[in-house]
Amino acid sequence: MVARVEPILEKALAGRDLTEAEGVGLLQQTDAEAIAAIREAADRLRQQQVGDTVTYVINRNINYTNICEQHCSFCAFRRDAEQEGAYWIEDATILEKATEAVRLGATEICMQGGLNPEAKLNGTSLGFYTQLVAQIKDVFPDLHLHAFSPQEVQFIAREDGLSFVEVITALQEAGVGSLPGTAAEVLDDRVRQILCPEKINTAQWLEIVETAHRMGLPTTSTLLSGHIESQEQQIGHLAKLRSLQRMAIDQNYPARITEFILLPFVGQDAPKPLRRRVGRDQPSLPDSLLLTAVARLFLGQWIPNHQPSWVKLGLDGAQTALTWGCNDMGGTLMEEHITSMAGAQGGTCQTAADLVAAIHALGRPAQQRDTLYRPINAGLPAPMPATVS
Repeated sequence: MVARVEPILEKALAGRDLTEAEGVGLLQQTDAEAIAAIREAADRLRQQQVGDTVTYVINRNINYTNICEQHCSFCAFRRDAEQEGAYWIEDATILEKATEAVRLGATEICMQGGLNPEAKLNGTSLGFYTQLVAQIKDVFPDLHLHAFSPQEVQFIAREDGLSFVEVITALQEAGVGSLPGTAAEVLDDRVRQILCPEKINTAQWLEIVETAHRMGLPTTSTLLSGHIESQEQQIGHLAKLRSLQRMAIDQNYPARITEFILLPFVGQDAPKPLRRRVGRDQPSLPDSLLLTAVARLFLGQWIPNHQPSWVKLGLDGAQTALTWGCNDMGGTLMEEHITSMAGAQGGTCQTAADLVAAIHALGRPAQQRDTLYRPINAGLPAPMPATVS
């Protein structure tokens, strides 16, 4: 009932950190009035922290290959090298994609791909990855490259016998401006042993992200939700992100987490064992919205920017999430393969006009931003009348 959650919501709105037990308690609510109160509190906290403006970024995804040595149980993207559907984007095509993105107003290229031990340049994996960056930065030095997850950092380090510091330093020098906080899935090794047993463990993911912050490289943060994880594990994941961000702030690191992105599981074309276990092809919007609100309340002052995934929830679902604590609509992407190959129904591209229209339909102002949440092109059109409550 509402009376049970009110003290927790008041605590969050006062800027105090919730305990993990309090976070779980919010997620366990099934009463409609209690859930409505959680939504309202998350929306109020969003307004207190970042105001009513909803931001977005004009960017392009380049998933340069789907050839991967790992076999994550949720992934419909990866292929073996000789398997039908395996692909590798040539350097010239990558540069063409970047050129087109810049022509369309992009300020960011996001690059992530499969892990292929055969991908080497001059005998090293690091050479291959830095070349991916350099070919774009040499032509577009001002374009922000948001590239390579902590898993890719660990892969390079393993292949070349390097430390995480050495890999991150080389990527920075090549022109990487920030790391995607993907490959986190759920930061609980019991879950990871089922979802992604070949991937880095929780401690390694946290170490790589903490190292990036210490070295001045910002990251995002994510949670893959709605599969086999428990509510306790969801909150435990958020607690680890909160502690990581608090460390960056307390230690006065030059970089930190820029945003939190909830990534609901899409199972339609995922490998059958996990799909059967989950028993649902598309995300549950009510579950995703409640977790979105609780994430805002639990992460509190530490991570103020929250973004839904229009690829996974659809543009309408992402728009609704803006009333459950989110303040950012993410990017245009221009092309998206990883989630769409799992059967997501949100599409692979949105125009800036699409995103702005969805924001304005809520009566909220829209603002283009760069990767690090600095405003671009101030003075956008005034919000249109609200049509969604």
